[in-house]
Amino acid sequence: MASTGVVLQLNLRNNGLAGRIPEELGSFSALFFLDLPDNELRGSIPATLGGLTGLRGLRLAGNGLEGEIPPELGNLALLQQLALDQNLLEGPIPSEIGNLGDLRTLNLISNRLTGSIPAALGDLSSLSWLGIGYNDLTGPIPAELGRLASLRVLSLAGNDLSGPIPTALASLGNLSDLELSSNDLSGPIPSELSDLTSLARLRLNSNELSGPIPSELASLGSLSDLVLSYNDLSGPIPPELGDLPELETLYLGSNALTGPIPPQLGSLASLTRLDLSANRLSGPLPGEFAGLSAPRHGGPDRQPVACRSDSRVSGAP
Repeated sequence: MASTGVVLQLNLRNNGLAGRIPEELGSFSALFFLDLPDNELRGSIPATLGGLTGLRGLRLAGNGLEGEIPPELGNLALLQQLALDQNLLEGPIPSEIGNLGDLRTLNLISNRLTGSIPAALGDLSSLSWLGIGYNDLTGPIPAELGRLASLRVLSLAGNDLSGPIPTALASLGNLSDLELSSNDLSGPIPSELSDLTSLARLRLNSNELSGPIPSELASLGSLSDLVLSYNDLSGPIPPELGDLPELETLYLGSNALTGPIPPQLGSLASLTRLDLSANRLSGPLPGEFAGLSAPRHGGPDRQPVACRSDSRVSGAP
């Protein structure tokens, strides 16, 4: 409370609150933050909240909210965080959300949202975290998302998105996490993703991607997780992947990869998880793999590599 008795922040998170969000909250004109996550609230999000023009944070995650996201939320010009994840929201993502020029975080994960991703989200010039995964979204990934120059995390996993991975995403120079798994994406992995020099986690598994694994991905010196399993990738495993100094997880299983296992993978000093299973690999198991269980980078407590390969390889390191 301010000295005038005007409510500036309302934080009621993690209680047992039930029922509907009162429409009267829209009359709290001086409110900066409205935090109601992790309760048992039901019903729809009141459109009257769009009148809280001074609001910086709106967090309603972890409830049982239903209905559509009110387009009136696009009037909250000063909003920096919008967290509506883990509810039962349905219908489209309003294109009006693209009006929120100060928005840093948009989290709509784990709802029942449908329709396409609005191209207007590419207008969120301040956005650093975009999570709209685990919904029922369809259609292509808009190339306009490549305009989000401040974006660090892009999570679109667990939808029904289709079409190719836009090469425009390679313009996201600050991106550390690209999570596109469990969709219906097709076509090749763009070699242009090698321009994402800040990338630490690249997860493209469980799609319909085809063609070779781009050797250019070896230039991603900060990469710790490369997960490409359960696609239709073909051709050899690029030996250049052995040049990734920070790689901890390499999952290439359940593709159509051919040829020998590159001995250069034995040089991955940080590797702890390796899955090459269910491919068409052949030839011997490289002797260089013996070093993967040795306590090199990471000190004496480094864990041995968990390795899976049920392809046609023979021999032992």
